[in-house]
Amino acid sequence: MGALPGASLQKVFWLLVIFCVLHLVVAMVYYMASRNLDIFQYFTKNKQSQHDWKNASTTPAAEPHVCPETSPLLVGPMEVEFSKPVDLEETKKDNPAVRDGGLHTPKDCQALQKVAVIIPFRNRYEHLKYWLYYLHPILQRQQLDYGVYVINQDGEETFNRAKLLNVGFAEALKDYDYDCFVFSDVDLIPMDDRNIYKCNSQPRHLSVSVDRLGFRLLYEDLFGGVTALSKDQFQKINGFPNNYWGWGGEDDDISKRIKSKGMSLSRPDAKIGTFHMIHHKSDEKNEPNPQRFNKIAHTEETMNSDGLNSLSYEVVKTEKKPLYTIITVNIGLPKR
Repeated sequence: MGALPGASLQKVFWLLVIFCVLHLVVAMVYYMASRNLDIFQYFTKNKQSQHDWKNASTTPAAEPHVCPETSPLLVGPMEVEFSKPVDLEETKKDNPAVRDGGLHTPKDCQALQKVAVIIPFRNRYEHLKYWLYYLHPILQRQQLDYGVYVINQDGEETFNRAKLLNVGFAEALKDYDYDCFVFSDVDLIPMDDRNIYKCNSQPRHLSVSVDRLGFRLLYEDLFGGVTALSKDQFQKINGFPNNYWGWGGEDDDISKRIKSKGMSLSRPDAKIGTFHMIHHKSDEKNEPNPQRFNKIAHTEETMNSDGLNSLSYEVVKTEKKPLYTIITVNIGLPKR
């Protein structure tokens, strides 16, 4: 075969050169396109990460769910006895979730009510130890947002339970926006934690069946021992009367106040509303009030002027103890 003419060789050479250049250009374009896509993806991903981080740092944590109407932590009937002494330091160790002042908030859910437990008090420290020992675990199992307030009457004058309860209501509201108030004698311990220390649509009598009273309700209008009223209910009846000095009468007075305002008394089942009362001697300066029956007869006449709207007292000292808040108050003297 003869040699290709010079013109033909030159033509083939340039075709090869053009082909190589085109191949190189295509390769470069493909490389740059791939590189730009990587860069775009990098910046897009980095921008999204910054956006997610910013949202995470500015979005508040999700609110805890609302506690159920019936707590899953309840155990039902409990054994209650007072033969063993109580050490409050040990009680505090057993209740680490209780904050100073006797405050507790559920950590796993949002409580349905904010409850202030008010205890009228004077010279009953041994009883108070048992109350704190038993009640703190119960109130926590009931998943309550609560505080314990011990209202200590200063001096040695005749005891006035009802006025101390009014003081507890007023002082607790200075601490927190409580919407429920449980008024409890210090010597009454529930024997079933299904008896919930919270408020209902009607004022509630919790201590239905007390052992020392034969586990029976003495009379239908009884509203003493341990009771619960919402903030609105308590204000509607103008609180407790302030002029019952000595034992008896104030619980019947408040029962009449409730009914006069169109409300009724609610109670748990008698088997659930059982209480163990700590045995004790009669208190000095708390003898039966000889005027109680006459005062009860005039409740509807006096309730609008004797109560929260006429309350006067002086706080002597407030102490935030590890398991309770104790407020010592001067509530004045009975009218002579």
